[in-house]
Amino acid sequence: MCEQAPAGRRVMLTEILAQVSADALQGETLEEVLQRIVDCVARRLPVAIASIILLNEEGTHFVQEVWSGKLDLQLPFGMPWPIEVGAAGRCVRTGEVQLIADVAHDPDYVPGNETVQSEYIVPIRHRTRLHGVLNLESTHADFFTPEVRAMFDAVALQIAGTIHLARVVRELEVANRKLEQLSMSDGLTGIANRRCFDLRMVEEWQRHVRDGRSLALLLVDVDCFKALNDARGHLHGDECLRELARLCTRVAEGHCELVARYGGEEIALLLVDGDLRAARRLGERLRRRVEALAMAHPASSVGPHVTVSVGASALRPQAAQTPESLIDTADRALYAAKARGRNRVVARVVPSPSGSAGPPAAEAAHPGSD
Repeated sequence: MCEQAPAGRRVMLTEILAQVSADALQGETLEEVLQRIVDCVARRLPVAIASIILLNEEGTHFVQEVWSGKLDLQLPFGMPWPIEVGAAGRCVRTGEVQLIADVAHDPDYVPGNETVQSEYIVPIRHRTRLHGVLNLESTHADFFTPEVRAMFDAVALQIAGTIHLARVVRELEVANRKLEQLSMSDGLTGIANRRCFDLRMVEEWQRHVRDGRSLALLLVDVDCFKALNDARGHLHGDECLRELARLCTRVAEGHCELVARYGGEEIALLLVDGDLRAARRLGERLRRRVEALAMAHPASSVGPHVTVSVGASALRPQAAQTPESLIDTADRALYAAKARGRNRVVARVVPSPSGSAGPPAAEAAHPGSD
């Protein structure tokens, strides 16, 4: 290759850069992209070893290396690799390319293969950010001529752009996941929001239709919540909701698939593979725990502390039904709990599609026996 005419070298450079671009587009992960690039370089150019060594975010250590070539590469240490060590580290520290015509006389050279005689190391830099280095090693002392170095400089620029784009894509994916999580979370309480509840309800409904298993729902409502806000202020009311959300999460752990703020002062608990008996027991346990918190409520018609009313429903979903039937029944049960004095649990079976009401409603005694 070194003896080719300039026109021939330019053609080869163009072909290699095009191949590097094409290979980069084929990889699904950054590591796969980099591996394809070094494979291309080692295949198209007479280098003994081609490797890409990436830095951590702080630029203090090499943390990843991919390589390809005709020789085995065996370094005396693993990752992470501090930039104070080796010629690659010197490349990072100085920010300059490193041409080592005779590795035996370079104080920083770390031997990876005893047959290597020369090395060329190029910073992989996109604008001001140094991503790592492109490391080329040859078994010939005179291999890295100015023309060859120019070719590898161009390849390093191509790699820098590829790494930059891959990292931008990865950062966007992380940001999108965070946004998705935020869009599914309630800003006040930190639990799932109504949008998340609606999506999960449909998913679980469809799964339970297929599996023929029972699905249960609890709707929990703070008694006399408006009066609490009027008496103690909205900040106190908000803290009451946050505490209720934390308590629901703790009580439901291991029993409940989802705890979500359903709306206003209502919290929904979705029990997968749960029947009416399990839902009623969980609701009663939660009701008692809220009482035990003894959060002050000077304006409640029930007592001096915050209490909750709970409506529970359960069924084995069928294709002829919709999730609204489960929600509506739990909502009616919640209304009945409030109408009968609050601070209680009312559990009702969802009517069958044929219109049969099924077994009569079950109600916990007031206050709170199971």
